[in-house]
Amino acid sequence: AEGNASARIQFVLLGFSDRPNLQGLLSGVFSIIYIIVFIGNSLIIITTRLDAALQTPMYFFLANFSSLEICYVSVTLPRILVNLWTQDRSISMLGCATQMCFFLMLGATECFLLAVMVYDRYVAICNPLHYPLVMNHKTCIQLAVGSWLSGIPVQIGQTCQIFSLHFCNSNQINHFFCDIPPILKLACGDTFVHEIAVYVVAMLFVAVPFMLILASYGKIISTILRLPTARG
Repeated sequence: AEGNASARIQFVLLGFSDRPNLQGLLSGVFSIIYIIVFIGNSLIIITTRLDAALQTPMYFFLANFSSLEICYVSVTLPRILVNLWTQDRSISMLGCATQMCFFLMLGATECFLLAVMVYDRYVAICNPLHYPLVMNHKTCIQLAVGSWLSGIPVQIGQTCQIFSLHFCNSNQINHFFCDIPPILKLACGDTFVHEIAVYVVAMLFVAVPFMLILASYGKIISTILRLPTARG
């Protein structure tokens, strides 16, 4: 039986299946959200590329963040819309693993990119004379590429670890997309070790950037408070 369970190749995303009378409304709402996010962030990217006055590190990272937001919603919302439009809620194991992996990688990128953006402001405010030297074009490229790539090996490994489990409880995912907690609930046996691994990775990719952000903001606030006030 366990061998048959491990051979299961499809899941079912339940999503909003318990509210059939809202399918049309939800489809419209999510479509509007996706269009707004896509167009809004695309305009930011285009504007920062075309306007010479915006060719600065701050807007370079903002354009990267806008690209990230487009990727983020594109990982989940199109699939949700297909489910609402067609009522076909099935998703292959490979499709589910791919969606989860990209969602996790983009989540890691977001954490690192936010930390980089705050660091950029820290250098600009606390070390303005050294800012052009520290945040040069090469450094900005390296920080951006590092933010995008740093989470890939770990998140691919975590996804492979989760989908190497045997799934025998059910094939129905009580969620709108393939995420770790609802997937682990479908696994056979004890998933404690896998849950601990998830928390450790989360601490690595969330807590560390968060501490860097707090430290940078602390330095920024301290620098601003020490600035001499203008006297009339």
